[in-house]
Amino acid sequence: MNIKKLYKGDKVPMELLLLADPCKEIVEKYVKRGECFVAKSEQQIVGVYVLLPTRPKTVELVNVAVIEKQHGRGIGKQLVMDAIKVAKTKGYKTIEIGTGNSGIGQLALYQKCGFRIIGVDMDFFVKHYPEEFFENGIKCRDMVRLSQDL
Repeated sequence: MNIKKLYKGDKVPMELLLLADPCKEIVEKYVKRGECFVAKSEQQIVGVYVLLPTRPKTVELVNVAVIEKQHGRGIGKQLVMDAIKVAKTKGYKTIEIGTGNSGIGQLALYQKCGFRIIGVDMDFFVKHYPEEFFENGIKCRDMVRLSQDL
């Protein structure tokens, strides 16, 4: 698997990004402001992540997605670890990530990659997303915030 940065003019894998974040308008905004990286295996895009600078020396990993037929193969972990490496290389001191309260697998993955829970934005998805959505049979309401010092 090869992970590379997309540049202006490269096609962004929107369908894949929408697996991790169901609101196209929100995804388009942060993709425009951040850096998008794709993972390819045998010339097929199998994963994506987006890094978005938020404050001086802080970057947020705002989207991590893997094509569904490749779930459970460690690609998500490779993407998160690559994002951490890229953030360090760029001189960031902190990397943050937020995920829905219903994202049980994501919460486990991020903690396995060294992130620690630092807070919860209550009703984040209720206030900022036009439609409600569910994961694992749980309504996604709150954003769980995680962080890691680099």
